[in-house]
Amino acid sequence: MKNIPDQIAEIKDKLPDLTPTPPGLKAQASSHDLKSRLDWGEPGLTIVDVRDRESFNNSHITGALPMPMEDLVERAQSSLEPIRDIYIYGETDEQTAEAANLLRAAGFRKVAELKGGIPAWKQIDGPIDGAIEHDNPGPDAYNVFSRLQHHAQAQKINK
Repeated sequence: MKNIPDQIAEIKDKLPDLTPTPPGLKAQASSHDLKSRLDWGEPGLTIVDVRDRESFNNSHITGALPMPMEDLVERAQSSLEPIRDIYIYGETDEQTAEAANLLRAAGFRKVAELKGGIPAWKQIDGPIDGAIEHDNPGPDAYNVFSRLQHHAQAQKINK
């Protein structure tokens, strides 16, 4: 005869997993990956911008922390936990990879390189802050059906 905890565990194993879970951290992430995590409302991540201060002030992903390359490791070690999920981006994918490798070498275990940086983020209408004027996405920016309707209407007008 099985004990009660074993019986409960056996029954749970047979049940389907109906609880949705957010996407996990990947070593190389797309803007869509980050947006999906943010849409889940996950507070357990940090976005790090390693570009120079002027570039950061002009335009950056909403909520990103400025940590220029020359101060990156020191600032990260003083303000972030080594087990924290970190999404990092720079001016280029090469700069992003270099920054991610610096953090990994410093003991940070969960670092994702945000491929495409700011241009890729803007392309999916991700929220941007900074001194340069931005068009903030409308409420239907991620509603595929609504976007297809707008596209179809624009096509009718152009014909």
